[in-house]
Amino acid sequence: MTAVKLWGDFREYSITGKGFTPEGSILSADGTSQAEPEAGNAQVRATLMASVLCSNTQLKQVEGEDGETPRWIPFGNSSEAPLVVAAAKAGIWEDNLLEDYPRLVEVPFSSSRKMMVTVNSVPVVNGTAMFDTLALPGDRPPKLVANVKGAPNYILRNCTQYCRKDGTFETLNNVQRQEILEAVDALSSQALRVLAVAIQPMHELPFGKDCDDVDEKFAALSKPLVFLGLVASIDPERDGVRDAIATARAASIRTVMITGDYLATAVAIAKNIDLLQVGADPDAQATDCTQLRPNGDVYLPPADIDEITSRTLVFARAKPEDKIEIVKSLQRQGLIAAMTGDGVNDAPALKEADIGVAMGISGTEVAKGASDMILTDDNFCSIVSAVEKGRVIYANIQKFVMFLLSTNIGEIILIFISVAGGFPLPLEALHILLLNLFTDGMPAVALSLEKGDPHIMAEKPRHKQSSLIHGRLWLLVLFNAFLLLAGAMTTFLLGLYWNFGELLTEDIYNAGGGPDGTDYTDVTCRRWEGVDDGWRVYGNCAAQYSDGSYIFGEEVAGMTSFENSTVYCEGGDYDCVPVGLGRAQTMVFLGLAFTEVLRAYTVRHFTEPVFARMLSNGYMQLAACMSVILTVLVSNVPVIMDDIFGFEYIPWYQWLVVGAVAVNNAFWGEVLKAFLRRKDRAQARWDHMKSGFEEILLEIRHVRHHVERLEAGGLKRE
Repeated sequence: MTAVKLWGDFREYSITGKGFTPEGSILSADGTSQAEPEAGNAQVRATLMASVLCSNTQLKQVEGEDGETPRWIPFGNSSEAPLVVAAAKAGIWEDNLLEDYPRLVEVPFSSSRKMMVTVNSVPVVNGTAMFDTLALPGDRPPKLVANVKGAPNYILRNCTQYCRKDGTFETLNNVQRQEILEAVDALSSQALRVLAVAIQPMHELPFGKDCDDVDEKFAALSKPLVFLGLVASIDPERDGVRDAIATARAASIRTVMITGDYLATAVAIAKNIDLLQVGADPDAQATDCTQLRPNGDVYLPPADIDEITSRTLVFARAKPEDKIEIVKSLQRQGLIAAMTGDGVNDAPALKEADIGVAMGISGTEVAKGASDMILTDDNFCSIVSAVEKGRVIYANIQKFVMFLLSTNIGEIILIFISVAGGFPLPLEALHILLLNLFTDGMPAVALSLEKGDPHIMAEKPRHKQSSLIHGRLWLLVLFNAFLLLAGAMTTFLLGLYWNFGELLTEDIYNAGGGPDGTDYTDVTCRRWEGVDDGWRVYGNCAAQYSDGSYIFGEEVAGMTSFENSTVYCEGGDYDCVPVGLGRAQTMVFLGLAFTEVLRAYTVRHFTEPVFARMLSNGYMQLAACMSVILTVLVSNVPVIMDDIFGFEYIPWYQWLVVGAVAVNNAFWGEVLKAFLRRKDRAQARWDHMKSGFEEILLEIRHVRHHVERLEAGGLKRE
């Protein structure tokens, strides 16, 4: 924060300079400097001096790192920093002051007292007690002065005098007191944080030296006071805060500001950062926390508090107890409350919230200990960015799980149907392991590295009890699992038929064909060789029926190999079944591998088409290419394909079938997403109409609330 204005003796002064560098001046309306003692403005210097004496913050110059220019940094309370810097611009430094004005007593600031008090000794020069250039009046010079700073409305009620520019004290009447409050309102409406400064000259402490009661000390020191002036500081919003609030609003995240500032200050700040939007009714959306407890410290019934918190975006003049009540009220309404804070007084509310977020730089150890999360850069924008990153990670986990569920469910049911239906196994254990570890594994890892959909912050928050996979996501999982199952089963049955002319295991191994009906299909089988070639019998050239006769004839039995348009045989122990089954399993493996690679692309978006930002994830392109290359290698490289995995070469038309099945599965998966998109658009139109009605009802409620406040104000005046 930076002090930009000083007000006193019914005049306003400008404080020049930026940041914490003690360079600048205090200028009157005509541009003349009022900071130097020669200017004769005792009120301005007394205000700055009392501010420093009533603070525990020091301004020091710190050497820059790596040859950087030294920087001025305040060490202490952030709200006191602008006071100390402003005083330094007038040549008033804490180190020098405490030598001449040693501190005797301190009553620290509290949320209930709304002010801080210190008592310092005053030097007497030539029989006059001098407070810098201000001569403290009195028949005998006062030896002590109580310095008070805090909330203007609290301090003014205890002031009986005010200090003039020339250093004289005059009685403060109610008209002047109201004029000062109007000045506070004017400064606050400019988003300035205003502190009042006052003093009480005294001859001795109004309590015993052994008094340990802080409240007793405060009561004795806080009145009667001499009003010195007001110091107004600006705490400019950080870059990006306005955009972060807009992003949170679009994500259906409601941002609520709870501050100890004056209501007008809080409203002005909220407008600056667009928390209160143009056209918003501050009376309805900004609340002084005293409305939560109109009868002192007794809070309204929970239902009444809930009504206030349901519409309020700005809470001003909040006490620590108010923050807890606000958090509890939001939780009663079924909302997830994340609370930020940095002080010891914030710790109870941080503990009560669903997610307590402590400031890592300015936060106290107590606040950090009570929180669930520590914000290392003290920047609100980081919270919104963390929400977005969290949503991306959560969505990526959903995609990862949906991909593996849809592929694995399809594979499991494929194996089950094959075993239960009497078909040969479509995949061996090594095939399944290869699919799960490499063909599925690499795209699955790539899914976890997705950048996230651009509109992810336009989605509504999920319910905290919702499952990872729910509703339509299960529909997408099961539908794609069915497509994978249907495609794989179709491919396998075609492979069996093309390689055996049979489908069931019993028919493949036990097809009678000899003169006495004995088995022969373990050494012979029919195989489809394409449209032009048709069916051809494969087997062992020396294969015999059980009666000893040769299946391919005695003249072929001794050949190493024989081939014509209807017969192909090899000598030795040629076994037709493993070769044919290997072809059918190769088709299934290739079909599953290509289907799952395409599925990795279609699962990247729950409803958007597959071509939306298709190439945005470089890891996915790499994973898909590696999966395809690995699949082609293990199904075509000799020794690896046959000796290790038991695959066989398949003809071109079977490759076409494999590719067509994979594309078909992706196509129908996209058809389902198109149907869901159409349904979402219809729902969005309905939601838009519904939100319009809700806005009308909310506006009616705001009008009713405003009328009630006007009526209540009229009753009080009567």
